Amino acid sequence: MRRLNRRKTLSLVKELDAFPKVPESYVETSASGGTVSLIAFTTMALLTIMEFSVYQDTWMKYEYEVDKDFSSKLRINIDITVAMKCQYVGADVLDLAETMVASADGLVYEPAIFDLSPQQREWQRMLQLIQSRLQEEHSLQDVIFKSAFKSASTALPPREDDSSQPPDACRIRGHLYVNKVAGNFHITVGKAIPHPRGHAHLAALVNHDSYNFSHRIDHLSFGELVPGIINPLDGTEKIALDHNQMFQYFITIVPTKLHTYKISADTHQFAVTERERVINHAAGSHGVSGIFMKYDLSSLMVTVTEEHMPFWQFFVRLCGIVGGIFSTTGMLHGIGKFIVEIIYCRFRLGAYKPVNSVPFEDGHTDNHVPLLENNTH
Repeated sequence: MRRLNRRKTLSLVKELDAFPKVPESYVETSASGGTVSLIAFTTMALLTIMEFSVYQDTWMKYEYEVDKDFSSKLRINIDITVAMKCQYVGADVLDLAETMVASADGLVYEPAIFDLSPQQREWQRMLQLIQSRLQEEHSLQDVIFKSAFKSASTALPPREDDSSQPPDACRIRGHLYVNKVAGNFHITVGKAIPHPRGHAHLAALVNHDSYNFSHRIDHLSFGELVPGIINPLDGTEKIALDHNQMFQYFITIVPTKLHTYKISADTHQFAVTERERVINHAAGSHGVSGIFMKYDLSSLMVTVTEEHMPFWQFFVRLCGIVGGIFSTTGMLHGIGKFIVEIIYCRFRLGAYKPVNSVPFEDGHTDNHVPLLENNTH
């Protein structure tokens, strides 16, 4: 009884077979079919390789929302070299809330040589080349995001030569924590001192002829320090043509959450515009000589997430490629074969034309070809 039920089940399953097998004795092969099959298999192999490369690749997804975090502090990462001695310059931050952050809170002043060594000059040249490419091709920013924590450090390499030249510049590096409001980070003559109406710099003791605000920005970023990320001002170098020269950078900061398969970091992107002018009170150009970075924060926050094609989607696309090529090539082969057969049949029919018509007395004609012909000699 069980065997009978099993046979019935197997016969029912066989009737539901949607892929019936044709005996090989009924299968007819042709050269055209083999050629089309070869083209189909080659196309499938190429498309499968391309699809696998797409499956291995990742892309960055950008999402935008309102930044609701106003209570946390903003970190400023700084590495700037100014062509003046350290005792003559001072750096600090003053925000819109009239809160002053002195440089002693996190910045270090190091005597340095302003001219770069050959290796450092090559590093700067490569960094400036990358900056120019980033301005032309914005999609390269995704590559930089994905390579964060994997690429080489973007910090200025140490000098490889033992120069006996005395230090003629001051390297200001470190970080500061400021309020998340618009502010002004500046480097000018004299050390900063608190003042009831804001703050001031002791510049009276510095000789005016020693003013030289030629500077090089090796690194400037906001938020968490992420190795491998190149910021817009990294590698910037400005040469002052006058003692009384002001350099201004207007920066718009966009809070950014970065989530890749390597890291998760809360950092900040920023856009910058530059301006420089000579201070000449007689000509109406007022101000203070120095380097001024005025920053403001955007109300939008960007979330950058690295995404990958799921395996099920890759499998479905692969099945679509195989099935679509099989169906398309089979249909095209059938249409081509049909057209060739029609043309061939028309040529064959054109070869059989009536030979001679034999008239009858009643006006009809005989179009039949005689089977036997008598040859008389």
